[in-house]
Amino acid sequence: MSEVQVTEKKHLNFINGEWTGVELGSFDVINPATGKVIANVPKSGKKETDEAVEAAHTAYQSWSKLASTERSQYIRKVAEIMHANKEELAKIMTLEMGKPLAESRGEVIYAASFLEWYAEEARRVYGRTIPGKSANNRIQVVRQPVGVVAAITPWNFPAAMITRKLGPALAAGCTIVIKPAESTPLTAMKLMEYCEEAGIPNGVVNLLTGNPGEIGEAFMSNPKVRKVTFTGSTAVGKQLIRQSADTVKNISLELGGHAPLIIFEDADIEKAVQGAIASKFRNAGQTCICVNRIYVQSSVYDKFITAFKEAVSRLKVGNGLNDGVDIGPMINKAGYEKVEKHVQDAVSKGAEVVIGGRGEIINENVCYYQPTILKDVSADMVVMNEETFGPVVPIQRFETDEEVIEYANNSPYGLAAYFYTENVTRGTKIMESLDFGIVGWNDALPSTAQAPFGGMKESGIGREGGIEGIEPYLETKYVSLGL
Repeated sequence: MSEVQVTEKKHLNFINGEWTGVELGSFDVINPATGKVIANVPKSGKKETDEAVEAAHTAYQSWSKLASTERSQYIRKVAEIMHANKEELAKIMTLEMGKPLAESRGEVIYAASFLEWYAEEARRVYGRTIPGKSANNRIQVVRQPVGVVAAITPWNFPAAMITRKLGPALAAGCTIVIKPAESTPLTAMKLMEYCEEAGIPNGVVNLLTGNPGEIGEAFMSNPKVRKVTFTGSTAVGKQLIRQSADTVKNISLELGGHAPLIIFEDADIEKAVQGAIASKFRNAGQTCICVNRIYVQSSVYDKFITAFKEAVSRLKVGNGLNDGVDIGPMINKAGYEKVEKHVQDAVSKGAEVVIGGRGEIINENVCYYQPTILKDVSADMVVMNEETFGPVVPIQRFETDEEVIEYANNSPYGLAAYFYTENVTRGTKIMESLDFGIVGWNDALPSTAQAPFGGMKESGIGREGGIEGIEPYLETKYVSLGL
């Protein structure tokens, strides 16, 4: 893709059905695989944010009253357009965030699945009738949309993290203003084009790019924004919680993780290796639920490492648009430097590099890191205590089930955890003991539209996906009628 200008329709804000922002300053969107500027997008602030919120607030008056069957048809149409344009959207995603094209295609399908699911759930927003307190009393419980939603999304899944919020919001009858990550706004803008093509009424779906602090503060201070949904770091999530207090906003947060993978002596080692590869190295390890630390029982420790090393050695690093590439670039230099710091700390404290352990900074905007296995790690190493967000796997041995549960749960995070065992009794006890919102038992890729996604402890508030995913977008009204 050649360099494009901000005057192109698809690289502008989308507010009240219009593509705006030509007059604003702009910032560059850079391909992390080449360092080339692929677009310039508007540098919006409070004024534009308030305009988008006002548009959503006005549109809410009619959208919230639309029949659920009609909202369902609009949502389903956007999903159909996504499928029809899978290659276009996947290429944009790879260009702006670097993941291999095959992964981007998979994300398009995954992202569309949330729209398909919530197109159906729009029809299933049920209330209920409760027996009255007297013969002349009737009680009803009514579910209504919460109002205008502000959605702040991350760079690592630029399509799915939007549709996972957009689908239930529209299904519930809410309108929405989306602020995508600065690194990956182009996928979001393309989704807005699809919403426009689907005929969604003006103001129902809005998007703007710009200063994250200024836009976020404008969201939080505006009383017309009744709900904020955010996926990102725990530090920012805590800040949003504090800011939400002044207007008592409904808030949903999907925050950081530090996922353990436990491999027991009775595990299917081949299956465990395949799962570890799929989870850890997807998106170059830049995912919130990817395996971040592995614990292997001593009796199969060497066997697992040998098989794992062999599988990792076949992974190819490079530009995500090239055939056969399994791991793309780091999103930026800061991400690369964090990975390097974690590896160096581990090695200095006695860990051994089994494979990888090095990277390459091609220039300020292009960094690659080799898939890396560290063995003989210990609990005092940074890599075992912080989310690495890169293609590095530290492996620690353990002896007993009780010991490894203590290791796994010893974290402020509780988003996802994984384990491999063929023993149903052991697996049931382990599953019940893990303090994580998502648990993969012999399954390292558990995410799906029909299941509730979210974490415990400092990994967030609320759930996305499943029947639970629409709940945060609904208010409960209790009506007591005297006859």
